[in-house]
Amino acid sequence: MYAVVEYKGKQYKAEKGTVLTVDKIDAAQGTVIDVDSVLFVNNDGVVSVGAPYVSGAKIQFEVGESFRDKKVLVFKYKSKKDYHRLHGHRQHYTKVTVKDIIV
Repeated sequence: MYAVVEYKGKQYKAEKGTVLTVDKIDAAQGTVIDVDSVLFVNNDGVVSVGAPYVSGAKIQFEVGESFRDKKVLVFKYKSKKDYHRLHGHRQHYTKVTVKDIIV
């Protein structure tokens, strides 16, 4: 059984027990979050497609550790103009574990 869930503007394939990396969540580690924006559910061959969401379906996430991704360097340059800028960026993420899919 798996589902496609929309969370914070992005779509994730969720199966029970999988660990997903989502944008940072401001919640304590170990907190359980219910998400009801389920787009698609495949329950052993029985398919439910939402318009836009499957009614009555929700997914429970358990919040794990928060971390920062590796640094991405942004370099801007204009030739012959003595212009260059170097900026770094590290995105914040949170690992969540799919506890249950409720249909």
